Amino acid sequence: MEGGKPSLALVYQAVQALYHDPNPAGKERASVWLGELQRSMYAWEISDQLLQLKQDVESCYFAAQTMKVKIQTSFYELPPETHNSLRDSLLTHIQNLKDLSPIIVTQLALAIADLALQMASWKGCVHTLIEKYNNDISSMPFLIEILTVLPEEVHSRSLRIGANRRTEIIEDLAYYSSTVVTLLTTCVQKTGNDEKMLIKVFRCLGSWFNLGVLDSNFMASNQLLMVLFQVLQRDETSTNLHEAASDCVCSALYAIENVETNMALALQLFQGVLTLETAYHMAVAREDLDKVLNYCRIFTELCETFLETTVRSPGQGMGDLRTLELLLICAGHPQYEVVEISFNFWYRLGEHLYKINDAALHTIFRPYIQRLLHCLARHCQLDPDHEGIPEDTDDFGEFRMRVSDLVKDVIFLVGSMECFSQLYSTLKEGNPPWEVTEAVLFIMAAIAKSVDPEANLKSHFSCEFVSFRQLICVNSDFFVCFSVIRENNSTLSEVLQQVVLLPENVHMAVRYTSIELVGEMSEVVDRNPRFLDPVLNYLMKGLREKPLASAAAKAIHNICSVCRDHMAQHFQGLLDIARSLDSFALSTEAAVGLLKGTALVLARLPLEKIAECLSDLCAVQVMALKKLLAEQSRNGKSADPTVWLDRLAVIFRHTNPIVENGQTHPCQKVIQEIWPVLSETLNTHQADNRIVERCCRCLRFAVRCVGKGSASLLQPLVTQMVSVYQVYPHSCFLYLGSILVDEYGMEEGCRQGLLDMLQALCMPTFQLLEQPNGLRNHPDTVDDLFRLATRFVQRSPVTLLSSSIIVHIIQCAIAATSLDHRDANCSVMKFVRDLIHTGVANDHEEDFEVRKQLIGQAMEQHGQQLVTQLMHSCCFCLPPYTLPDVAEVLWEVMMFDRPTFCRWLENALKGLPKETSGGAVTVTHKQLTDFHKQVTSAEECKQVCWAIREFTRLYR
Repeated sequence: MEGGKPSLALVYQAVQALYHDPNPAGKERASVWLGELQRSMYAWEISDQLLQLKQDVESCYFAAQTMKVKIQTSFYELPPETHNSLRDSLLTHIQNLKDLSPIIVTQLALAIADLALQMASWKGCVHTLIEKYNNDISSMPFLIEILTVLPEEVHSRSLRIGANRRTEIIEDLAYYSSTVVTLLTTCVQKTGNDEKMLIKVFRCLGSWFNLGVLDSNFMASNQLLMVLFQVLQRDETSTNLHEAASDCVCSALYAIENVETNMALALQLFQGVLTLETAYHMAVAREDLDKVLNYCRIFTELCETFLETTVRSPGQGMGDLRTLELLLICAGHPQYEVVEISFNFWYRLGEHLYKINDAALHTIFRPYIQRLLHCLARHCQLDPDHEGIPEDTDDFGEFRMRVSDLVKDVIFLVGSMECFSQLYSTLKEGNPPWEVTEAVLFIMAAIAKSVDPEANLKSHFSCEFVSFRQLICVNSDFFVCFSVIRENNSTLSEVLQQVVLLPENVHMAVRYTSIELVGEMSEVVDRNPRFLDPVLNYLMKGLREKPLASAAAKAIHNICSVCRDHMAQHFQGLLDIARSLDSFALSTEAAVGLLKGTALVLARLPLEKIAECLSDLCAVQVMALKKLLAEQSRNGKSADPTVWLDRLAVIFRHTNPIVENGQTHPCQKVIQEIWPVLSETLNTHQADNRIVERCCRCLRFAVRCVGKGSASLLQPLVTQMVSVYQVYPHSCFLYLGSILVDEYGMEEGCRQGLLDMLQALCMPTFQLLEQPNGLRNHPDTVDDLFRLATRFVQRSPVTLLSSSIIVHIIQCAIAATSLDHRDANCSVMKFVRDLIHTGVANDHEEDFEVRKQLIGQAMEQHGQQLVTQLMHSCCFCLPPYTLPDVAEVLWEVMMFDRPTFCRWLENALKGLPKETSGGAVTVTHKQLTDFHKQVTSAEECKQVCWAIREFTRLYR
């Protein structure tokens, strides 16, 4: 912090400004200054002094929070001899400030807990704290607060205490867990029905359950368990206490997921939760939604915990199916938020039953799923006074989407065809109100894609037959089943027929959902092409009405995707729609979807027609871009061309005709004609990253569309990319470069030009990434640079390895291995892995020996630095999901030269710290040697990955 240690008066003034300055700019300045103070060494002393002064809540909260943050992130700043005095000071502060504010007590409790976890010399901290404060009833609230946050902080991501220290702490907490529970029990006995204290006790108990250190036999007979269920059974329990008790029971249920090893406690919890049904009904009667939601959480957690038991032995012991009855009772509650809580359980149940695939089990659980589906259909009903189409983006719309996903996941238990038929019959036989009709159509739309008219036949014959011809020969029941198929097909056809005949005066929401249903039934249309014309006519009506237009466009897109061959005869109609796209009230996504569908159909036309039709399809977008460019040159104002660029991109992306070798690609001429407009658009908007990105995306799909047919564009495109990139280094140019290398990198005549492109793009890129925090601030550039470099390795490795730029790329890659960004890190690791692999994999290409020699030179120069940096990155910088990529790189290095790698790894491990700043052992000599041996003797890459996963836990 510049200017030395600030005075307490200045700090106090800044805190006051942060909370009370009416000017937002003043608040912002105070926030920045105080943040700087928190990062400085002075923060320790100043926080301590502010807490001693006890001037007001704001300054004490700032000081307490600063203490917590400093202990979490900068504990290494303090010499070991100060640790005891810091602990004593914090305990004095929490005692003196216990009545000032609960949030200050929590911050100080967190600071004490984080200190205890890092301070190896503070042995038996739980025992010390209980012995010091348990006889003073006024200290009990903050003591319980410390004991609550202590187990929560054991797995905190803010603390890198390492697996050895964490194991030591968990063993210590397990040893004293019974003492803590006894303290909590005594506290409840002393304070009686003091609600605040009960809430604290339940929170604390839940925290210890979550850590998984409580003795289940001890807890099974503990009085606290009885108190918990008494509180939940009482009608007069307050909302806050009810929530705390519910949280605690859920934590207990989660803790005993391994039921066999916690049998006594499992039985107590199982029986206890079953007693809450009456209390649930009372909460429903009193319309107490908070309590209803709490009960549903408990019932769901019960079902989750005993899921495997229920599936293994349904109806027996703790596989009692009353647990499912409880969830279905909750599903019957009128508020959809209640049933939504149980969705994850139903997903998991469906997943279990699908994997087991036992018909007898399916029969047991089918009635429960049928009842669930009935409840879900009712919950999906819109309000009778709802006007217009269903909303997708509000809470209820999102709930309906989750219902749709759940129905798709569990429908196999009921049978999609059977369910579809039953739903349809409810509409056909009755005369339900519009909201019921709409909800039923919504559920039908959810399962329409999984409806298979042959499903009953397949299940009837257990899929033992290869074909229906064999089936005719061996089974006389075939004709019965064939009639079932015909009946199923008839139902599907009838549904389509009835939907497209819906009168226009039905509720708008019913029409909207019926259009969605038609779109989902595109496979039925494909099997029954006679419906194509009436379906398209029906969807065209919807397309012309503003509220229905986007849904109709999406349905047409689905029909085009599935019925491409049948739709070829309707291409002219699609082209007419595409030409007048903006006359329809379509969302951007729906308009692009329509063009995608049109392009998919276009690709199925005869080759000789494709060029002309593609030109017609692109013409509207190209004319619009030309018009924008003309206006720009006339009046200097630039309009946004992204809509047109996105539409061209989707056309190029999905126009993929089958072209035989030697044939000219039918799209080549069209793309050559469009190139000048795209080039001018790119030049005009070169400073705007968003527009340039869309231009590059459009060009990427154009190049991919015609492949080698885009050769005439290569020179002007590369020249323009390099020219603009020197001034405006948009990372999308690097990505577009990788596409060009992928397409042309194996062409002898293109290699030098592509290498020149790479070198020209690298210079501004390195300047950007070498700035302070350059890698962290520009992850997209890192990602795209190494995509480009990887394409070169894959297509022309010797060209790259022989160039002068390779040294700089490798150095940049080594620096970027520590970058905690999913895509960027993945690209870096893939580049390094593929680079080394070119010297490992003898693919019998004539340049293998040259590649091996060049990789050998690179490894000699950078190998030790690479291995050291990788070990440091995976211990201190990278999240666990990146470790398989690190393992692949280390594996390739080892495959290239195992003896040298063994030495490099040994040197890298010697450089790692062996102790934490709190004096705890991070890694033992044995753990280091074991890890070295596991990696260097590995016979598969996955063994390296497992070893790294275990080893890096020592540093997390």
